[in-house]
Amino acid sequence: MSSTAADPLAPLVELPGVADAVARVRDAVSRAHAHPTNRRGWPATAAEASVRAARASAALDGGRAELPPDGVVDDPVLAGALRVAEELGRLLPVWRRAPLQALARLHVLAATDLVPADEREAVLGRPRREPGVTGRLELLGRLVSTSGAPGPVLVAVVHGELLAVAPFSAANGVVARAAARLTGLSTGLDPKGLAVPEVGHLRRSGEYREAAAGFASGTGEALGRWLLHCCAAWELGAREAVTIAEAAGART
Repeated sequence: MSSTAADPLAPLVELPGVADAVARVRDAVSRAHAHPTNRRGWPATAAEASVRAARASAALDGGRAELPPDGVVDDPVLAGALRVAEELGRLLPVWRRAPLQALARLHVLAATDLVPADEREAVLGRPRREPGVTGRLELLGRLVSTSGAPGPVLVAVVHGELLAVAPFSAANGVVARAAARLTGLSTGLDPKGLAVPEVGHLRRSGEYREAAAGFASGTGEALGRWLLHCCAAWELGAREAVTIAEAAGART
């Protein structure tokens, strides 16, 4: 798409409260990036943010949030979320070029321990064979590649659509939140991956699930509620980034 006017996501920005919420997210994330610790020490704070994101994402899908003292992760949901977190940086170019390929890889990483060994070859990275699943994934891939919508809006749409479609046999929540994180990186909303919106979703987990179910309904009011929830989670995630930076700065 060559113009915002032709963008199918453009009307979402006009929903009540969304434009202001988008502006608040951008300001909050910018403040996190401007923190003195993040100007030079951002690789360390981004790594910590990534781990916190994985833990929160696992908890939202019923996995454990705490890392074992011995470092041996035996919870399959948390193990998958951590594998996803470790590879997100390498998947960013793939996400920009071939979003569906990146989604397939995210599913392999997230669901390996959730799928029986004898089913992995047939299931991992492969969308469910249900009517409409492939078509909606292809549409989402085109939106990721072409939409000019504000970063927070595209992030929320990617996240909500993947939760609604549930394209894989398992680990759809972890995949959806990882794809949202990739979208935050690729749109320039959070280019260093410092924010932890997953913590925001977890702190408001009831609202998160209700708003996600509403997004699936497709009504304007429900779409607006989901967008506002996601923006609020990103604001909380940006504050989490500042907390991480302050803790890192105190140690140096």
